[in-house]
Amino acid sequence: MLDALIDDPEVGLRWSACVVDAASRETLAAHAPDDVLSTASIGKILLLVELARRFDAGELDREQAVSRADDPVADSGLWQVMDASSLTLADAARLVGAVSDNLATNVLLDVVGLDAVARTATALRLRRTALIDRVRDERGPEHPTALSHGSAAELSALVAALHRGDVVNPRVSADVRDWLALGTDLSMVAGAFGLDPLAHRDPDRGVALWNKTGTDAAVRADVGAVRTPAGALGYAVLAEWSAEAPPEVRDDVLRAMRETGRRLRARLAEAPLHR
Repeated sequence: MLDALIDDPEVGLRWSACVVDAASRETLAAHAPDDVLSTASIGKILLLVELARRFDAGELDREQAVSRADDPVADSGLWQVMDASSLTLADAARLVGAVSDNLATNVLLDVVGLDAVARTATALRLRRTALIDRVRDERGPEHPTALSHGSAAELSALVAALHRGDVVNPRVSADVRDWLALGTDLSMVAGAFGLDPLAHRDPDRGVALWNKTGTDAAVRADVGAVRTPAGALGYAVLAEWSAEAPPEVRDDVLRAMRETGRRLRARLAEAPLHR
């Protein structure tokens, strides 16, 4: 399933990928699964888990209003161009799930704290996967070099656990899945399933999928779970390459990710997985 992912030392291209049976936890395919790569916005999943945990524990109110930060960040997101000066915590989480909203991410981090997100990652037994920092338009030498990092083995296990309802508890897992099901980025692995990128919360042609992507100048990452009548797969496909590499490397990476998605789709069309 992962034969299309080929490391290329000449351009610094490295892959970490893993596909698991979401029900049985069995690893079905892997490529350098324990290698730690930069994962850009993938680490925002951990923020959403901590927020959902606090909602479930009664420590935060979903309807609590939060104001737009005074230090807006660019790139992904909608809140930076919206008129609304405040949102509920739940709506901010929806923006993170739908469009990886950077401004909403930082506002939520101001509420829950990066240390709390780290404690949640530790409680989930994540050793190689972390949200390291808040979103920044510019990273200086005094800042962490990346927003997040992770390994495909841990991330595929995490999304499989979310699918099963095992992350904290079923209610917390369901909240995170619901937010990520709003995601509009099907440009990578998830694009192979032919779903409507703007409306795939409900199963379409027997396929249900939710995912989170991460992008940076030399990073592409896609993690998620896909379910059909044959069963469910949790996947994580991470790519990182040299910032000095030719521009066409990104095109090669995206082609390989879409081909990997095509092979996942073919696998789900074969013999049933565990239920």
